[in-house]
Amino acid sequence: MQSKKISIAIPASVVSDTPHLREKTAKIGLIGRAAAIFRVDRIIIYPDRPRVNQTYDANEIAALLSYMETPQYLRKRLFHLEPNLQYAGILPPLRTAHHPLNRQVKKLKIGECREAVTLSRTKLGMLIDMGVEQTALIMNRQLPANKRVTVKVVKKDPRIEVEIVDRESIPEYWGYSIVTEKHAFGEIVQTKDFDVTIATSKYGCPVNSVVDKVAEKWRTASSILLAFGAPASGLNEIVKQEGLKLDDIVDFVVNMVPEQGTETIRTEEALIASLAVLNTLNL
Repeated sequence: MQSKKISIAIPASVVSDTPHLREKTAKIGLIGRAAAIFRVDRIIIYPDRPRVNQTYDANEIAALLSYMETPQYLRKRLFHLEPNLQYAGILPPLRTAHHPLNRQVKKLKIGECREAVTLSRTKLGMLIDMGVEQTALIMNRQLPANKRVTVKVVKKDPRIEVEIVDRESIPEYWGYSIVTEKHAFGEIVQTKDFDVTIATSKYGCPVNSVVDKVAEKWRTASSILLAFGAPASGLNEIVKQEGLKLDDIVDFVVNMVPEQGTETIRTEEALIASLAVLNTLNL
């Protein structure tokens, strides 16, 4: 079980520089893959343009990330044919522990955890689809239909019986959750309870110059926020719209790619680079 909970904050305009839905989908695919590779627990989508209604943009990003995070065997039950999922087929598979490839009952193991969706009620409990040839039964529970649940196999013969478990109790990385925030970035940082907040910026301190200080706080932290700017404006400009200074509201403003060879680094590129640096340093 992870002792640290890592959240990343990305702007609602993260795909604003990509006009076509197919390319937007591909970009979100990179973000979702990076989040899974580096065991991100929560992706926060925040509004970064105070004069623009970004609800549609945020919901579009959230829908694609949610589709990615959902095991393939549940997608048809949990998602309808929506315009923003038109190119969902190009999203890369996560291949995380909660996306098992096994579809055979005989290969199920007692104690194995899986994602499932509720189907119908019976006298004995709730029937569910957990991605194998047979439905399974949650004993003595009645739940709404089409509800996603996390379950553990407790019996296989003569029928599959499972019990609901808390995702937090599963030792493996079990995917990310998505939050679409209505509040601006500065308000999120100042009102949420993060032990460490790190903003990425080309104008920040080179990572090698602050790594010891970051490591010291990281090791004792249980809740961490790593934040990224938008294609048209960095975090300094984004919080300036709130009348704030970035250095005043976060613990660290860090340049994760010192001496970058390009004029700009795209948000999805910064995300991969930043998470890789922190992971490599084994903080």
